[in-house]
Amino acid sequence: MKRIGSFFLYLSLALVALFQIFPIMWLFLFSLKDNREIFSGSPFALPSEFRWENYAKVWEGGIGIYFWNSVWITGLAILFTVLFASMATFAITRMKWKLSNIVLGLFMVGLMIPIHSSIIPLFKMFLNINLIDSPWSIVITYTAYNLPITIMILLGFYYTLPREIEEAAIIDGCSVPQLFFKIVLPMTIPVMSTTVIINMIYNWNEFVFVNTFISSDKFKTLTVGIQNFIGQYMTDWGAIGATLIISVLPILIAFIFFSNKVVEGMSSSAVKG
Repeated sequence: MKRIGSFFLYLSLALVALFQIFPIMWLFLFSLKDNREIFSGSPFALPSEFRWENYAKVWEGGIGIYFWNSVWITGLAILFTVLFASMATFAITRMKWKLSNIVLGLFMVGLMIPIHSSIIPLFKMFLNINLIDSPWSIVITYTAYNLPITIMILLGFYYTLPREIEEAAIIDGCSVPQLFFKIVLPMTIPVMSTTVIINMIYNWNEFVFVNTFISSDKFKTLTVGIQNFIGQYMTDWGAIGATLIISVLPILIAFIFFSNKVVEGMSSSAVKG
């Protein structure tokens, strides 16, 4: 009876996985067709000829600029967010000072601020300091908006770290910066992996801030720049499909290889003491 139950459980999970994967596979096959096959053939049929030139066409058409903008802006924002959040969490959880709870509360209030309510104040601020149409406005905004959720994820893990290790390091003459960078930070790699993936998904897919603060094509990311290609290749649906595949591929790869790290980090940070 137990084996029958396990069989139906795995069968259900396989069907759910197939249901989730099918749209991506359909889009991939769509990107390898021309307009004739797309409109005259079956939408579920394989391409008669795999037209990889669709990918070369959109890449040479300029999507590579948007792709690399997304890569370096996302990567830099993740670096700043995880580093600053780790420093803040270390100070809140491992150091004794009177305002630690108040500072933590201020960070958590950031979780309740809607994105759209801050667009106009941020635009005015960046306009005053000449950061409109600059990728640094995006990096700063991503870092600030992701700090609260990143700190919240790190908190539980930092509370579980044994203080004996820190005390031994201090007795050996370790300073506070050395204690953080050489002892504590390497111990938090599992939960840091979780925060990196979560930040990557948000930064890579974000649209509103880039569309508001960036006007030059040379600084646009994929989520905004892809609109230009939809207009440019309005009659070439295979090229549009190739553009969409390129835009989602990094997220898929990150999730496939690091999804276990997300679960591990979330579970390890959920237990205190």
